Amino acid sequence: MGYKILILNFGSTSTKIAIYDDLQERNNISINHPTEELRKFNSIWEQEEYRRQKIEETLAKHDYKLNTFSAISCRGGNIKPVQGGVYVLNDEMIADMRSGKYGVHPTNVGNAIAYKIGKDNGIPVIIADPPVTDEFTDLARFSGIKEITRLSSFHALNQKRTARKLSEDLGVSYQEINLIVVHLGGGISVGAHKKGKVIDVNNALDGDGPFSPERAGSLPVGDLIKMCYSGKYTLDEMLKKICGGGGLMSYLGTSDGREVENRIDNGDEYALKVVEAMAYQVSKEIGAMATVLEGNITAIVLTGGFARFDKLVDLIKKHTSFLAKVYLYPGENEIISLAENAYRYLTGKVKANKY
Repeated sequence: MGYKILILNFGSTSTKIAIYDDLQERNNISINHPTEELRKFNSIWEQEEYRRQKIEETLAKHDYKLNTFSAISCRGGNIKPVQGGVYVLNDEMIADMRSGKYGVHPTNVGNAIAYKIGKDNGIPVIIADPPVTDEFTDLARFSGIKEITRLSSFHALNQKRTARKLSEDLGVSYQEINLIVVHLGGGISVGAHKKGKVIDVNNALDGDGPFSPERAGSLPVGDLIKMCYSGKYTLDEMLKKICGGGGLMSYLGTSDGREVENRIDNGDEYALKVVEAMAYQVSKEIGAMATVLEGNITAIVLTGGFARFDKLVDLIKKHTSFLAKVYLYPGENEIISLAENAYRYLTGKVKANKY
């Protein structure tokens, strides 16, 4: 018996839909939500009914009946920290997302929409490896200031999927090997995977680690504090500098890798220097994770959209290939990962974790 899986991936201004028969993609649709329409709502939660209606209209237009799906697979939202794996959405998880106590993001609304559709049609809704996946060791939680605890916040969905895919390609179990997985996207996360668990990783949202296309990463703390109290910037402006306006955006005014690559190809030496610095910082983080794994590293894996940026990849390889062989798995891979996790759950290859 085959399984028909509905994939829902919610972003700030779009909803991505994919239809899978088992692991075969049959359709991929993107619903774009114009800014002028979203301006009608005072919060993302006010968008709930609007976005649900758009999904149902789009599926009906393509002759898909909701009650024919075996499962819905949705990118995880802001819930309490959990171990990696598959979870079936329930009332408690949705309540935590609605409360906002773990953060506010369009995926929270998306999970609520998917959960309602699932309940109305008698089908399970699963999430897998949410961004709050937390498998840290106790030592990884220390920050240096007692009042601040290091948090696990990273591209868990793609990192875990990439690690499983490499393990499969190598003919070994993910639970038997040690990997350093690097997600190169708008944010950059570098994770130490020890026998199937991410025991340390930089906070890729607004914390530590290398600077990225849109995020500042680790900063000289004293200078940052002085900047905050200079009177020149509001709280929102400083937060924007950290996440959204940092990294390549700060130095080059763009986070588009193709544009940066074109600048370098046309002789822009400053753009080259900035990319060299980003590769340098990524490589330092890889080196740090190598110490976490005590040098016992099966492979280093580069993934994410910027893993297609040849110059960046070559520079990272130059700095780190002495540690272990470097493999490339470009792309965000969120849709296929959601499909694979749903299929693994439906076929009984994995059991859902309890929330």
